[in-house]
Amino acid sequence: MKIEKIKVNNWRSIKDQELVAQDLMVIIGQNNHGKSNLLSSILFFFGEVKQQDLDFYHGSNELFVELQFEGLDDDDKITFKKYLTSEEKIVVRKSAYLGGSFEYRGYIENPAEKWLQEANASAYTKRELASSLPFHPFIPETGRITKQNIIDAQVSYIEQHRAEINFSFEREETNFLGLKSVAKGIFGEVYFIPAVKEAADDFTSRDSSVFGKMYADVVALMSESNSDWKETKENLGKLFSSLNKNDSDGNKNEDRPEQLISFEEELTRELVSWGASIDIEISPPDIESVFKANTQVWIDDGVRTDIARKGHGLQRALTVALIQVLAKRSIAAAEGEGNKSSRKASNSRYFIFEEPELYLHPQAQRALFDSFVSLSESGSQVVLCTHSSGLIDVERYKSIYIATKDNGNNETIIKQCVENLFDGDTKKDFNLSYWINPDRGELFFASKVVLLEGATEKTVFPLLAKDIGVFKYDYTLIDCGSKDNIPLYIRLLNKFSIPYVAVYDQDHQGHKRPDAIASANISTQKIEDEINSAIGSSVVLINDIEEELGLPSGGSSKPYMALNYISSKGFTINESMLGKIKVIFDAQT
Repeated sequence: MKIEKIKVNNWRSIKDQELVAQDLMVIIGQNNHGKSNLLSSILFFFGEVKQQDLDFYHGSNELFVELQFEGLDDDDKITFKKYLTSEEKIVVRKSAYLGGSFEYRGYIENPAEKWLQEANASAYTKRELASSLPFHPFIPETGRITKQNIIDAQVSYIEQHRAEINFSFEREETNFLGLKSVAKGIFGEVYFIPAVKEAADDFTSRDSSVFGKMYADVVALMSESNSDWKETKENLGKLFSSLNKNDSDGNKNEDRPEQLISFEEELTRELVSWGASIDIEISPPDIESVFKANTQVWIDDGVRTDIARKGHGLQRALTVALIQVLAKRSIAAAEGEGNKSSRKASNSRYFIFEEPELYLHPQAQRALFDSFVSLSESGSQVVLCTHSSGLIDVERYKSIYIATKDNGNNETIIKQCVENLFDGDTKKDFNLSYWINPDRGELFFASKVVLLEGATEKTVFPLLAKDIGVFKYDYTLIDCGSKDNIPLYIRLLNKFSIPYVAVYDQDHQGHKRPDAIASANISTQKIEDEINSAIGSSVVLINDIEEELGLPSGGSSKPYMALNYISSKGFTINESMLGKIKVIFDAQT
């Protein structure tokens, strides 16, 4: 199963947010705007972090994180049968209270009829009353009727008559699954890699480590399939059995070593006054545990050492590689297991990363992002928070969650887009623009985005802005590839409420024919129609960047030619362009 919706209330800087989850969730935002708080709220639900008094938003007494799960497999449906909705989903809330206590509560579809409500089951344990109710065919014919008998009868009746029953969806008053403490892992395995962590912690042979879990599976497979391994286990078993007083069938062991017998007798003689005797019994060791306890991982990158002596970049790469291998193995194992109605925990897997880009160079970050995508597409759910544009793909805009504190407020707001913004040719055009500007993911980190028609503007504007002292590093300039692509970016920026200014050419040059001018006007109107004045604005160049600069017409390599022109001795920016540069960078005119 997977998380479908997330609701967070009073957790750290998040007062009240409800989000639609994706298979891949990339949480971004400026420092101290709450992206780590969203990540930690999910970890809190799964029991990976414990709440502290400082986690409660602005002194509130209660907080909760509520998850809605979808895509339950047959075993999940059995485990969480009580909470399964008509849409085969479940909703569970984990609440915490100031002072340290917490609880899980599930939501149930409660029948309107009181005799079908589990909370009232104990009221119908008298056979005369139970026999008069519609669920009586499901009650035992003889013997005392228990509360559980009534509950089972209610469930069976509901299963067969669901379409005829009216339900209300409400949170249960008792503990989730009737448990005082929900077992860690019942919703699936959580693999959390924090921003600062020694890789050696993941590569120990302890069962609690990621490597330890995987290595235990490998050892078990060897134990089952390797003939030498099996023979060694059998011989060890015989050897240790020969040391005990009785064999495995309970008969006296005639071959027991005399040294061991004498040792027992000496100890027993010392205990005569106590009326006690000594019997030394030796159990054969678990050979799998012996192998795991004596295993170390060494890395040879030209110099063979343990992991702790390698650089942070290699350590981080090893941890990520381990997670990826684990995911692939887990998915393959899940597909081969079949259904097991006795399973008590979900087979789901959630991979949660905090700043996974640390210590990785840009190319490695891009490769890492592709791995995250593959992981999310292979059945697991991946959640990460990052400062890197290399871990963002604008085409996957639904996976992006922007944490922000608007208007100087201390409350974190999460911005996301769940709509399909592009289809058909517009989707193709937007995707193709990646090859024009592969760094466009940076726009999600910007305090303001400057949308430009092409490479010449992107080359010239930063230099001019620096020359007049108005350049801002927190602004991102995007080469949209063409005037007609600008509306596509505006549509995206509007959905995430990211401030922007669209800079485009009027294209009314004197040499142009009326039909070309009319076409330019249509493109202009499309830009202006998309602009949300509460978020963005436009600046129009008359008629293009070359004319605005006073650049001689003709020539090739326009960006280089323009850059060379404005860098030449004697160049002076004209008043028109000066004013527009100031407007673009929000400077005083």
